[in-house]
Amino acid sequence: MSMTQEHVYLVDDNLEIRFHLKSLLIQKGYSVHDFDGSQAFINELEKLIHPCVLVVDMRMPNISGLDLQHHIKLKNIFIPTIFISGESQHQEIIDAMKSGAIEFLWKPFQVNDLIDAIKRGLGIDIENTNIQQKIIHLKGLQAELSARENEIFLLIHKGLRNKEIGEKLGIFSDTVKKHRAQVLEKMQVTTLHELLMLWDGIEPKI
Repeated sequence: MSMTQEHVYLVDDNLEIRFHLKSLLIQKGYSVHDFDGSQAFINELEKLIHPCVLVVDMRMPNISGLDLQHHIKLKNIFIPTIFISGESQHQEIIDAMKSGAIEFLWKPFQVNDLIDAIKRGLGIDIENTNIQQKIIHLKGLQAELSARENEIFLLIHKGLRNKEIGEKLGIFSDTVKKHRAQVLEKMQVTTLHELLMLWDGIEPKI
């Protein structure tokens, strides 16, 4: 088992299946949180512990697995989702996968297939969590910039050179250089290349 506890959220209205899967997953070293329906899980959404995956039955009373997936997306919460089902329409499977599900398993399924999907989902969640933590860190650094430094940083991020920045802001190139040096220091990098690599693929706050 890894040093960081890995969490599986299991949502299925079938008590027997839920008990069986929970026992198997605990034996594999996972921390398992089980729920008898979608609403019970929704009530705990804000308390998700990462890294985690969601294993959810497609067909359940009141709120289906597909409806739960849509609800989670509307809340802008990310959790890799594995659907399990004994009966589902083809369109339900298509909709689930289009909405980002990482796997769909027909009951009865091989436990190893579920474990493989869980491992893949946990890997995705770890990567996503690291990215989110990096974004939070970088936005915190950006918040330390003065208004003028932030203006210059945003233009640097767009690829403008010192002369172009100076012309756009109506200031001398030497002034731009001084502000840029402050931007690099506050962003905890030493070169412009490092700054651009640090923010590669991440949109700064305007």
